[in-house]
Amino acid sequence: MDDNNFIPEQQKTEDYIDDRVRRGADGKFRWIYEMNLFTELTVFFLVWKIFFFILIGIFAVTTVVDMIEWVNYFPERFLDSLRVFGWFLLGMTVVVTLGYLLYAAIMGGKYVVKFELDEAGVLHQQIESQAKKAKRIGQATALLGAARGSMTTVGVGLTSQRSEMYSDFSRVRRVKTYKRRRLIKVNGVLQHNQVLTHPDDFDFVADFIRAHCPNLKK
Repeated sequence: MDDNNFIPEQQKTEDYIDDRVRRGADGKFRWIYEMNLFTELTVFFLVWKIFFFILIGIFAVTTVVDMIEWVNYFPERFLDSLRVFGWFLLGMTVVVTLGYLLYAAIMGGKYVVKFELDEAGVLHQQIESQAKKAKRIGQATALLGAARGSMTTVGVGLTSQRSEMYSDFSRVRRVKTYKRRRLIKVNGVLQHNQVLTHPDDFDFVADFIRAHCPNLKK
């Protein structure tokens, strides 16, 4: 689809932001996406996956150490370690769920983000009022973690203060689309961005991103 044909004539010369994709006078596309944190669980699953892979990493390291120290590690000691991992996974899920529900309540049940898109990249930016709330929550969480000696909690607090992410298309390696969830994952090395759009704009945004990422893996 041609970019100019997609944008109404009256929108080509004025900056305008709503839930639909609009092109501003500077040539950049902008829109706002409002997510219901209780019904759309994209943020929850993102946080859960981060902690899951941290646990997987810890489990892998401890398994290697135990294999070196114990000649008869398999199967009895391995199954014991697996059970411990399962309990940690369950506990992590409970903690993440409670933390997410608290975060959602403080945010008024909504996650509101602005997107800015051009040929060079895409910016994902939480609106200012919510970014300030997120920063305060993150600071409180980090302080609580430090007081309790929990480096994991400190890490969560520091990470949650981040309110924007920019993806340079020259560094993007994969673009994954989930149309039912209105989600486009824009992934590079050690960088995972998420783009959300109105359903009627989804194909345009996804095709635009793919067309401007020169280093996508086939």
